[in-house]
Amino acid sequence: MKNNIIKLSFLFLSFGFFACDDEINELQPFTEGNPETFFNSVATFQNGVDGIYRQFWLYYADSGSGLQGIPDILSDNVILVQTGRTSNEDYFDYRYVPNTGGAIPRYWSEAYEAVNAANLVIGQIDNLADGPEKNNILGQALAARALAHFDLVRIFAKIPTQSADANSSPGIVYVKVEDGDTGDPGVEPAREPVASNYSEIIDDLVRASSLIGDANGEGRLDRNSVFGILSRVYLYNGEYAKAVAAANQVTTPLATPAELDGVYTDSNNAGIVVEWAVNTSSESNFANVGVLYSQSNASATISEYAIDLEFFTNVDANDLRRNVMQFIGTNQGNDYNAVKKFLGETGQVNGRVDIKVLRAAEVLLNKAEAQYELGLETAALASLDELRDQRYTSYAGGESGQALEDAIQFNRRVELSFEGHRFFDIKRRGEAINRSVFGDIIDGSGTPAEVLTLPAGDFRFQLPIPIDEINANSNMEQNEGY
Repeated sequence: MKNNIIKLSFLFLSFGFFACDDEINELQPFTEGNPETFFNSVATFQNGVDGIYRQFWLYYADSGSGLQGIPDILSDNVILVQTGRTSNEDYFDYRYVPNTGGAIPRYWSEAYEAVNAANLVIGQIDNLADGPEKNNILGQALAARALAHFDLVRIFAKIPTQSADANSSPGIVYVKVEDGDTGDPGVEPAREPVASNYSEIIDDLVRASSLIGDANGEGRLDRNSVFGILSRVYLYNGEYAKAVAAANQVTTPLATPAELDGVYTDSNNAGIVVEWAVNTSSESNFANVGVLYSQSNASATISEYAIDLEFFTNVDANDLRRNVMQFIGTNQGNDYNAVKKFLGETGQVNGRVDIKVLRAAEVLLNKAEAQYELGLETAALASLDELRDQRYTSYAGGESGQALEDAIQFNRRVELSFEGHRFFDIKRRGEAINRSVFGDIIDGSGTPAEVLTLPAGDFRFQLPIPIDEINANSNMEQNEGY
Protein backbone atom coordinates (compact mmCIF):
# COMPACT_ATOMS: atom_id res chain seq x y z
CA MET A 1 0.00 0.00 0.00
CA LYS A 2 1.17 3.53 -0.71
CA ASN A 3 0.98 4.77 2.88
CA ASN A 4 -0.17 8.27 3.77
CA ILE A 5 2.26 10.27 5.85
CA ILE A 6 1.47 9.95 9.55
CA LYS A 7 1.24 13.70 10.17
CA LEU A 8 -1.15 14.19 7.29
CA SER A 9 -3.42 11.47 8.60
CA PHE A 10 -3.35 13.23 11.97
CA LEU A 11 -4.51 16.48 10.44
CA PHE A 12 -7.76 14.94 9.24
CA LEU A 13 -8.36 13.17 12.54
CA SER A 14 -7.94 16.36 14.54
CA PHE A 15 -10.38 18.36 12.41
CA GLY A 16 -12.98 15.57 12.46
CA PHE A 17 -13.24 14.94 8.72
CA PHE A 18 -11.52 12.84 6.10
CA ALA A 19 -10.43 13.67 2.57
CA CYS A 20 -9.63 11.54 -0.42
CA ASP A 21 -6.03 10.65 -1.15
CA ASP A 22 -5.75 13.36 -3.82
CA GLU A 23 -6.67 16.03 -1.29
CA ILE A 24 -4.16 14.64 1.17
CA ASN A 25 -1.40 14.59 -1.41
CA GLU A 26 -2.06 18.23 -2.31
CA LEU A 27 -1.55 19.53 1.23
CA GLN A 28 1.52 21.67 1.85
CA PRO A 29 3.92 20.94 4.76
CA PHE A 30 2.98 24.08 6.72
CA THR A 31 -0.60 22.77 7.11
CA GLU A 32 0.50 19.58 8.86
CA GLY A 33 -0.51 18.87 12.43
CA ASN A 34 1.81 17.34 14.97
CA PRO A 35 0.47 14.23 16.73
CA GLU A 36 3.21 14.43 19.36
CA THR A 37 1.70 17.63 20.72
CA PHE A 38 -1.97 17.00 19.95
CA PHE A 39 -2.23 13.60 21.66
CA ASN A 40 -1.71 14.78 25.21
CA SER A 41 -4.82 13.64 27.12
CA VAL A 42 -7.30 10.79 27.31
CA ALA A 43 -9.89 13.02 25.63
CA THR A 44 -7.70 13.79 22.61
CA PHE A 45 -6.75 10.14 22.25
CA GLN A 46 -10.42 9.13 22.36
CA ASN A 47 -11.08 11.72 19.65
CA GLY A 48 -8.43 9.98 17.60
CA VAL A 49 -10.04 6.57 18.18
CA ASP A 50 -13.44 7.98 17.26
CA GLY A 51 -11.87 9.05 13.97
CA ILE A 52 -11.11 5.39 13.28
CA TYR A 53 -14.76 4.52 13.81
CA ARG A 54 -15.70 7.26 11.37
CA GLN A 55 -13.62 5.52 8.71
CA PHE A 56 -15.50 2.29 9.29
CA TRP A 57 -18.76 4.15 8.80
CA LEU A 58 -17.55 5.46 5.45
CA TYR A 59 -17.16 2.02 3.90
CA TYR A 60 -19.77 0.02 5.81
CA ALA A 61 -22.59 2.51 5.21
CA ASP A 62 -21.81 4.11 1.86
CA SER A 63 -25.00 4.25 -0.18
CA GLY A 64 -23.23 3.03 -3.30
CA SER A 65 -20.84 0.46 -1.91
CA GLY A 66 -21.63 -0.33 1.71
CA LEU A 67 -20.12 -3.46 3.19
CA GLN A 68 -23.46 -3.94 4.97
CA GLY A 69 -25.12 -4.63 1.59
CA ILE A 70 -22.80 -5.54 -1.28
CA PRO A 71 -22.03 -9.07 0.07
CA ASP A 72 -25.75 -9.88 -0.12
CA ILE A 73 -25.96 -8.42 -3.63
CA LEU A 74 -23.06 -10.67 -4.59
CA SER A 75 -24.85 -13.73 -3.22
CA ASP A 76 -28.19 -15.55 -3.58
CA ASN A 77 -30.26 -13.56 -1.07
CA VAL A 78 -31.51 -10.84 -3.42
CA ILE A 79 -32.35 -10.21 -7.04
CA LEU A 80 -31.90 -7.07 -9.11
CA VAL A 81 -35.18 -5.17 -9.60
CA GLN A 82 -35.68 -3.95 -13.13
CA THR A 83 -37.75 -0.89 -12.16
CA GLY A 84 -34.94 0.40 -9.95
CA ARG A 85 -31.78 2.19 -11.05
CA THR A 86 -29.89 -1.09 -11.70
CA SER A 87 -27.32 0.20 -9.22
CA ASN A 88 -24.36 -2.07 -8.46
CA GLU A 89 -25.29 -4.27 -11.42
CA ASP A 90 -21.60 -4.90 -12.14
CA TYR A 91 -21.38 -6.59 -8.75
CA PHE A 92 -24.65 -8.49 -9.05
CA ASP A 93 -23.56 -9.86 -12.44
CA TYR A 94 -19.92 -10.48 -11.37
CA ARG A 95 -18.55 -8.14 -14.02
CA TYR A 96 -16.24 -6.23 -11.68
CA VAL A 97 -12.68 -5.56 -12.82
CA PRO A 98 -9.75 -3.67 -11.23
CA ASN A 99 -10.99 -0.30 -12.49
CA THR A 100 -14.62 -0.82 -11.43
CA GLY A 101 -15.81 2.03 -9.25
CA GLY A 102 -17.92 1.92 -6.13
CA ALA A 103 -17.16 -0.82 -3.64
CA ILE A 104 -13.72 -2.01 -4.75
CA PRO A 105 -11.69 1.21 -4.36
CA ARG A 106 -13.85 2.33 -1.45
CA TYR A 107 -13.17 -0.76 0.65
CA TRP A 108 -9.45 -0.60 -0.04
CA SER A 109 -8.88 3.09 0.60
CA GLU A 110 -11.19 3.59 3.57
CA ALA A 111 -10.11 0.42 5.38
CA TYR A 112 -6.47 1.43 5.07
CA GLU A 113 -7.37 4.93 6.25
CA ALA A 114 -8.82 3.27 9.35
CA VAL A 115 -5.57 1.35 9.73
CA ASN A 116 -3.53 4.55 9.39
CA ALA A 117 -5.66 6.27 12.00
CA ALA A 118 -5.27 3.33 14.39
CA ASN A 119 -1.51 3.29 13.89
CA LEU A 120 -1.37 7.01 14.62
CA VAL A 121 -3.01 6.45 18.01
CA ILE A 122 -0.85 3.41 18.77
CA GLY A 123 2.32 5.23 17.78
CA GLN A 124 1.69 8.03 20.30
CA ILE A 125 0.15 5.96 23.10
CA ASP A 126 3.11 6.44 25.43
CA ASN A 127 2.08 10.09 25.77
CA LEU A 128 -0.45 8.77 28.28
CA ALA A 129 0.40 7.65 31.79
CA ASP A 130 0.13 3.94 32.44
CA GLY A 131 -3.22 2.82 33.75
CA PRO A 132 -6.72 1.65 32.74
CA GLU A 133 -7.47 4.69 30.58
CA LYS A 134 -4.33 4.22 28.51
CA ASN A 135 -5.06 0.50 28.22
CA ASN A 136 -8.58 1.15 27.03
CA ILE A 137 -7.45 3.57 24.31
CA LEU A 138 -4.76 1.16 23.13
CA GLY A 139 -7.21 -1.75 23.22
CA GLN A 140 -9.71 0.09 21.03
CA ALA A 141 -7.02 1.05 18.50
CA LEU A 142 -5.62 -2.48 18.31
CA ALA A 143 -9.06 -4.02 17.88
CA ALA A 144 -9.99 -1.48 15.19
CA ARG A 145 -6.71 -2.11 13.34
CA ALA A 146 -7.43 -5.83 13.41
CA LEU A 147 -11.00 -5.42 12.17
CA ALA A 148 -9.99 -3.18 9.25
CA HIS A 149 -7.32 -5.67 8.15
CA PHE A 150 -9.81 -8.53 8.55
CA ASP A 151 -12.25 -6.75 6.24
CA LEU A 152 -9.49 -6.22 3.69
CA VAL A 153 -8.27 -9.80 3.69
CA ARG A 154 -11.71 -11.42 3.48
CA ILE A 155 -12.65 -9.11 0.58
CA PHE A 156 -9.44 -9.20 -1.47
CA ALA A 157 -7.96 -12.59 -0.57
CA LYS A 158 -8.98 -16.15 0.10
CA ILE A 159 -10.36 -17.27 3.45
CA PRO A 160 -8.37 -20.02 5.24
CA THR A 161 -11.24 -22.53 5.22
CA GLN A 162 -12.11 -21.80 1.58
CA SER A 163 -9.58 -24.14 -0.02
CA ALA A 164 -6.47 -26.18 0.69
CA ASP A 165 -4.19 -23.53 -0.82
CA ALA A 166 -5.80 -20.54 0.88
CA ASN A 167 -3.30 -20.05 3.71
CA SER A 168 -0.33 -19.86 1.36
CA SER A 169 -2.09 -17.65 -1.20
CA PRO A 170 -1.56 -13.86 -1.37
CA GLY A 171 -3.27 -11.93 1.40
CA ILE A 172 -3.00 -8.20 1.96
CA VAL A 173 -0.41 -5.91 3.53
CA TYR A 174 -0.71 -5.74 7.31
CA VAL A 175 0.35 -2.19 8.14
CA LYS A 176 1.25 -1.64 11.75
CA VAL A 177 3.40 0.36 14.09
CA GLU A 178 4.32 -0.71 17.59
CA ASP A 179 3.71 1.41 20.66
CA GLY A 180 5.71 4.62 20.32
CA ASP A 181 6.80 3.89 16.71
CA THR A 182 6.30 6.45 13.93
CA GLY A 183 6.12 4.05 11.01
CA ASP A 184 7.69 4.25 7.56
CA PRO A 185 5.41 6.12 5.13
CA GLY A 186 7.59 5.62 2.06
CA VAL A 187 7.68 1.84 1.80
CA GLU A 188 5.96 -0.06 -1.03
CA PRO A 189 5.32 -3.43 0.57
CA ALA A 190 4.35 -6.72 -1.04
CA ARG A 191 1.37 -8.85 -0.10
CA GLU A 192 1.79 -11.32 2.75
CA PRO A 193 0.34 -14.86 2.84
CA VAL A 194 -3.21 -15.22 4.12
CA ALA A 195 -1.98 -17.27 7.09
CA SER A 196 0.28 -14.42 8.16
CA ASN A 197 -2.60 -11.93 7.96
CA TYR A 198 -4.83 -14.02 10.20
CA SER A 199 -2.03 -14.52 12.70
CA GLU A 200 -1.50 -10.74 12.92
CA ILE A 201 -5.24 -10.05 13.18
CA ILE A 202 -5.59 -12.54 16.01
CA ASP A 203 -2.51 -11.21 17.78
CA ASP A 204 -3.95 -7.68 17.78
CA LEU A 205 -7.35 -8.88 18.98
CA VAL A 206 -5.97 -11.08 21.75
CA ARG A 207 -3.81 -8.24 23.00
CA ALA A 208 -6.78 -5.86 22.81
CA SER A 209 -8.93 -8.26 24.83
CA SER A 210 -6.71 -7.80 27.88
CA LEU A 211 -6.65 -4.00 27.60
CA ILE A 212 -9.99 -2.72 26.40
CA GLY A 213 -12.76 -1.52 28.71
CA ASP A 214 -16.00 -3.32 29.42
CA ALA A 215 -18.33 -0.56 28.21
CA ASN A 216 -17.22 2.28 25.94
CA GLY A 217 -20.60 3.48 24.73
CA GLU A 218 -22.63 3.24 21.55
CA GLY A 219 -20.64 2.95 18.35
CA ARG A 220 -17.37 2.03 20.06
CA LEU A 221 -15.55 -1.25 20.58
CA ASP A 222 -15.36 -2.85 24.02
CA ARG A 223 -14.58 -6.22 25.61
CA ASN A 224 -17.68 -7.95 24.23
CA SER A 225 -16.86 -6.53 20.79
CA VAL A 226 -13.35 -7.97 20.81
CA PHE A 227 -14.43 -11.45 21.82
CA GLY A 228 -17.31 -11.33 19.36
CA ILE A 229 -14.94 -10.41 16.52
CA LEU A 230 -12.57 -13.14 17.67
CA SER A 231 -15.37 -15.71 17.45
CA ARG A 232 -15.84 -14.71 13.80
CA VAL A 233 -12.13 -14.60 12.95
CA TYR A 234 -11.45 -17.98 14.57
CA LEU A 235 -14.38 -19.49 12.64
CA TYR A 236 -13.01 -18.10 9.36
CA ASN A 237 -9.58 -19.44 10.32
CA GLY A 238 -10.86 -22.94 11.11
CA GLU A 239 -9.87 -22.70 14.79
CA TYR A 240 -13.14 -24.04 16.08
CA ALA A 241 -12.31 -24.67 19.74
CA LYS A 242 -11.03 -21.09 20.01
CA ALA A 243 -14.18 -19.81 18.27
CA VAL A 244 -16.29 -21.51 20.94
CA ALA A 245 -14.11 -20.17 23.75
CA ALA A 246 -14.29 -16.62 22.38
CA ALA A 247 -18.06 -16.82 21.94
CA ASN A 248 -18.40 -17.93 25.55
CA GLN A 249 -16.78 -14.66 26.66
CA VAL A 250 -19.53 -12.53 25.07
CA THR A 251 -22.20 -11.58 27.59
CA THR A 252 -24.53 -9.56 25.35
CA PRO A 253 -27.99 -11.19 25.43
CA LEU A 254 -29.97 -11.99 22.31
CA ALA A 255 -32.64 -9.58 21.14
CA THR A 256 -36.02 -10.91 22.25
CA PRO A 257 -38.97 -11.34 19.88
CA ALA A 258 -40.41 -8.06 21.14
CA GLU A 259 -37.12 -6.24 20.54
CA LEU A 260 -36.01 -7.66 17.19
CA ASP A 261 -37.93 -5.40 14.82
CA GLY A 262 -36.79 -2.29 16.71
CA VAL A 263 -33.14 -3.24 16.27
CA TYR A 264 -33.40 -2.27 12.60
CA THR A 265 -35.14 1.07 13.19
CA ASP A 266 -32.73 2.07 15.97
CA SER A 267 -35.55 1.94 18.52
CA ASN A 268 -33.25 -0.18 20.68
CA ASN A 269 -29.75 -1.70 20.71
CA ALA A 270 -30.84 -5.18 21.80
CA GLY A 271 -28.30 -7.86 20.98
CA ILE A 272 -25.80 -5.45 19.42
CA VAL A 273 -22.14 -6.34 19.96
CA VAL A 274 -20.56 -4.02 17.36
CA GLU A 275 -22.26 -1.19 15.48
CA TRP A 276 -21.26 2.04 13.80
CA ALA A 277 -23.76 4.57 15.09
CA VAL A 278 -25.31 7.63 13.44
CA ASN A 279 -27.01 9.92 15.92
CA THR A 280 -28.04 12.88 13.75
CA SER A 281 -29.13 13.47 10.18
CA SER A 282 -25.87 15.18 9.29
CA GLU A 283 -23.65 12.42 10.67
CA SER A 284 -24.52 9.96 7.93
CA ASN A 285 -23.13 12.33 5.28
CA PHE A 286 -25.87 10.94 3.04
CA ALA A 287 -24.20 7.51 3.20
CA ASN A 288 -27.40 5.64 3.99
CA VAL A 289 -26.91 1.91 3.66
CA GLY A 290 -30.60 1.14 3.21
CA VAL A 291 -30.73 2.69 -0.26
CA LEU A 292 -28.62 -0.18 -1.53
CA TYR A 293 -31.87 -2.14 -1.29
CA SER A 294 -34.71 0.39 -1.54
CA GLN A 295 -35.52 4.06 -1.91
CA SER A 296 -38.95 5.04 -0.67
CA ASN A 297 -41.21 8.05 -0.83
CA ALA A 298 -44.82 8.79 0.03
CA SER A 299 -46.18 7.03 -3.05
CA ALA A 300 -43.77 4.21 -3.90
CA THR A 301 -41.01 1.93 -2.76
CA ILE A 302 -38.33 1.96 -5.43
CA SER A 303 -36.61 -1.33 -4.79
CA GLU A 304 -33.09 -1.70 -6.12
CA TYR A 305 -32.92 -5.33 -4.95
CA ALA A 306 -35.74 -7.56 -3.74
CA ILE A 307 -35.59 -10.72 -1.66
CA ASP A 308 -35.18 -13.84 -3.79
CA LEU A 309 -38.52 -15.66 -3.83
CA GLU A 310 -37.07 -19.13 -3.27
CA PHE A 311 -35.15 -17.93 -0.22
CA PHE A 312 -38.11 -16.12 1.27
CA THR A 313 -40.51 -19.00 0.60
CA ASN A 314 -38.22 -21.33 2.55
CA VAL A 315 -38.42 -19.15 5.67
CA ASP A 316 -40.89 -20.95 7.96
CA ALA A 317 -44.26 -19.34 8.59
CA ASN A 318 -43.56 -19.69 12.33
CA ASP A 319 -40.30 -17.78 11.99
CA LEU A 320 -40.67 -14.31 13.50
CA ARG A 321 -37.88 -13.05 11.26
CA ARG A 322 -40.15 -13.11 8.17
CA ASN A 323 -41.75 -9.82 9.18
CA VAL A 324 -38.38 -8.31 10.10
CA MET A 325 -36.95 -9.19 6.68
CA GLN A 326 -39.72 -8.36 4.24
CA PHE A 327 -42.49 -5.96 3.35
CA ILE A 328 -44.44 -5.56 0.12
CA GLY A 329 -43.03 -2.69 -1.88
CA THR A 330 -44.98 -1.35 -4.87
CA ASN A 331 -43.56 0.54 -7.81
CA GLN A 332 -44.85 1.06 -11.37
CA GLY A 333 -47.75 -1.31 -10.75
CA ASN A 334 -45.59 -4.21 -9.54
CA ASP A 335 -45.27 -5.68 -6.05
CA TYR A 336 -41.89 -6.82 -4.76
CA ASN A 337 -40.54 -8.72 -1.76
CA ALA A 338 -38.83 -5.56 -0.53
CA VAL A 339 -36.07 -5.62 2.09
CA LYS A 340 -37.39 -4.23 5.36
CA LYS A 341 -34.10 -4.24 7.28
CA PHE A 342 -32.34 -0.88 7.07
CA LEU A 343 -35.35 0.85 5.56
CA GLY A 344 -34.76 3.70 7.98
CA GLU A 345 -34.93 4.95 11.54
CA THR A 346 -38.29 5.03 13.31
CA GLY A 347 -40.74 7.07 11.26
CA GLN A 348 -38.39 7.42 8.28
CA VAL A 349 -37.74 5.54 5.05
CA ASN A 350 -34.48 7.14 4.03
CA GLY A 351 -32.18 4.17 4.66
CA ARG A 352 -30.29 5.94 7.44
CA VAL A 353 -29.78 3.60 10.39
CA ASP A 354 -26.93 2.39 12.56
CA ILE A 355 -24.77 -0.28 10.98
CA LYS A 356 -25.19 -3.68 12.65
CA VAL A 357 -21.66 -5.01 12.32
CA LEU A 358 -21.93 -7.88 14.78
CA ARG A 359 -24.82 -9.12 16.90
CA ALA A 360 -25.13 -11.63 19.74
CA ALA A 361 -27.08 -13.88 17.37
CA GLU A 362 -24.06 -14.16 15.08
CA VAL A 363 -21.80 -14.98 18.02
CA LEU A 364 -24.16 -17.80 19.00
CA LEU A 365 -24.28 -19.07 15.42
CA ASN A 366 -20.48 -18.91 15.21
CA LYS A 367 -20.43 -21.08 18.33
CA ALA A 368 -23.00 -23.55 16.98
CA GLU A 369 -21.13 -24.00 13.71
CA ALA A 370 -17.79 -24.41 15.47
CA GLN A 371 -19.28 -26.97 17.86
CA TYR A 372 -20.66 -28.93 14.91
CA GLU A 373 -17.25 -28.87 13.18
CA LEU A 374 -15.72 -30.23 16.40
CA GLY A 375 -18.20 -33.13 16.38
CA LEU A 376 -20.07 -31.77 19.41
CA GLU A 377 -23.53 -32.23 17.93
CA THR A 378 -25.46 -32.14 21.23
CA ALA A 379 -23.82 -28.85 22.16
CA ALA A 380 -24.30 -27.46 18.64
CA LEU A 381 -28.01 -28.30 18.73
CA ALA A 382 -28.35 -26.65 22.15
CA SER A 383 -26.72 -23.46 20.82
CA LEU A 384 -28.96 -23.44 17.76
CA ASP A 385 -32.04 -24.01 19.91
CA GLU A 386 -31.04 -21.12 22.17
CA LEU A 387 -31.42 -18.88 19.13
CA ARG A 388 -34.51 -20.61 17.76
CA ASP A 389 -36.30 -20.25 21.08
CA GLN A 390 -36.19 -16.47 20.48
CA ARG A 391 -37.05 -16.61 16.76
CA TYR A 392 -39.86 -19.16 16.28
CA THR A 393 -43.34 -19.49 17.71
CA SER A 394 -42.73 -23.25 17.32
CA TYR A 395 -40.23 -25.52 15.58
CA ALA A 396 -39.59 -29.27 15.35
CA GLY A 397 -35.85 -29.33 16.14
CA GLY A 398 -33.95 -32.44 17.18
CA GLU A 399 -31.72 -32.52 14.08
CA SER A 400 -28.49 -34.47 13.84
CA GLY A 401 -25.80 -35.05 11.24
CA GLN A 402 -26.24 -33.28 7.92
CA ALA A 403 -29.71 -32.06 8.89
CA LEU A 404 -28.21 -30.25 11.88
CA GLU A 405 -25.50 -28.62 9.78
CA ASP A 406 -28.14 -27.54 7.24
CA ALA A 407 -30.29 -26.08 10.03
CA ILE A 408 -27.37 -24.10 11.44
CA GLN A 409 -26.48 -22.70 8.04
CA PHE A 410 -30.05 -21.85 7.06
CA ASN A 411 -30.70 -20.10 10.36
CA ARG A 412 -27.47 -18.20 9.85
CA ARG A 413 -28.64 -17.15 6.39
CA VAL A 414 -32.01 -15.96 7.71
CA GLU A 415 -30.73 -14.31 10.89
CA LEU A 416 -27.93 -12.38 9.18
CA SER A 417 -29.74 -11.69 5.91
CA PHE A 418 -28.97 -8.34 4.25
CA GLU A 419 -26.32 -7.55 6.88
CA GLY A 420 -23.25 -8.26 4.74
CA HIS A 421 -22.53 -11.90 5.59
CA ARG A 422 -23.91 -14.23 2.92
CA PHE A 423 -21.17 -13.89 0.28
CA PHE A 424 -18.45 -14.44 2.87
CA ASP A 425 -20.24 -17.41 4.42
CA ILE A 426 -20.48 -19.14 1.05
CA LYS A 427 -16.90 -18.21 0.24
CA ARG A 428 -15.35 -19.41 3.51
CA ARG A 429 -17.15 -22.76 3.20
CA GLY A 430 -15.75 -23.30 -0.29
CA GLU A 431 -19.20 -23.55 -1.82
CA ALA A 432 -20.78 -22.26 -5.02
CA ILE A 433 -23.35 -19.49 -5.28
CA ASN A 434 -26.49 -20.97 -6.82
CA ARG A 435 -29.29 -18.50 -7.47
CA SER A 436 -32.89 -19.43 -8.17
CA VAL A 437 -34.51 -19.04 -11.57
CA PHE A 438 -37.25 -16.78 -10.19
CA GLY A 439 -37.69 -13.24 -11.43
CA ASP A 440 -37.77 -10.02 -9.47
CA ILE A 441 -41.54 -9.57 -9.07
CA ILE A 442 -43.20 -10.84 -5.87
CA ASP A 443 -44.74 -13.95 -7.48
CA GLY A 444 -41.46 -14.99 -9.11
CA SER A 445 -42.30 -13.60 -12.53
CA GLY A 446 -40.27 -10.85 -14.10
CA THR A 447 -36.58 -10.95 -14.90
CA PRO A 448 -34.31 -13.57 -13.27
CA ALA A 449 -30.64 -13.05 -12.53
CA GLU A 450 -28.37 -12.88 -15.55
CA VAL A 451 -25.79 -15.07 -13.81
CA LEU A 452 -27.27 -17.95 -11.83
CA THR A 453 -24.08 -19.64 -10.63
CA LEU A 454 -20.65 -18.62 -9.37
CA PRO A 455 -18.77 -21.92 -9.16
CA ALA A 456 -16.87 -22.88 -6.04
CA GLY A 457 -13.27 -21.74 -6.37
CA ASP A 458 -14.05 -19.13 -9.01
CA PHE A 459 -11.49 -16.30 -9.00
CA ARG A 460 -14.28 -13.74 -8.59
CA PHE A 461 -14.74 -14.73 -4.95
CA GLN A 462 -11.67 -12.50 -4.45
CA LEU A 463 -12.36 -8.93 -5.54
CA PRO A 464 -9.59 -7.35 -7.65
CA ILE A 465 -7.00 -5.05 -6.13
CA PRO A 466 -7.90 -1.50 -7.29
CA ILE A 467 -6.00 -0.47 -10.39
CA ASP A 468 -4.75 2.74 -8.76
CA GLU A 469 -3.04 0.65 -6.07
CA ILE A 470 -1.44 -1.62 -8.67
CA ASN A 471 -0.13 1.43 -10.53
CA ALA A 472 1.14 3.14 -7.35
CA ASN A 473 2.96 0.17 -5.82
CA SER A 474 5.31 -1.81 -8.03
CA ASN A 475 5.34 -4.63 -5.46
CA MET A 476 1.55 -5.07 -5.38
CA GLU A 477 0.42 -8.32 -7.00
CA GLN A 478 -3.02 -8.44 -8.69
CA ASN A 479 -5.41 -11.26 -7.87
CA GLU A 480 -5.53 -14.17 -10.28
CA GLY A 481 -7.99 -13.83 -13.15
CA TYR A 482 -8.03 -10.03 -13.42
